[in-house]
Amino acid sequence: MIAVVGAPASAEAHDAYDDSESNPLRLVAYLLHPVGFATEWLVMRPIHFAVSQPQLERVFGHVPHEDPFSSDPYRGEESDLY
Repeated sequence: MIAVVGAPASAEAHDAYDDSESNPLRLVAYLLHPVGFATEWLVMRPIHFAVSQPQLERVFGHVPHEDPFSSDPYRGEESDLY
């Protein structure tokens, strides 16, 4: 019983270590990524939500995004002119 309890368990990581992960720029990226993620969700997305409102699109110059599954890049008023 003591041999089983005292036997070392296999160490498992969810990802294999690679030397590229010790690059100083990679270490800086690990620190900056949460800042960028938070900035996107707390600053940029609310701004986009505000300027993409149908009443404010013309004021801010917002145009609809291209639909990747369509051959017409901008559907709506702009494509009706042609």
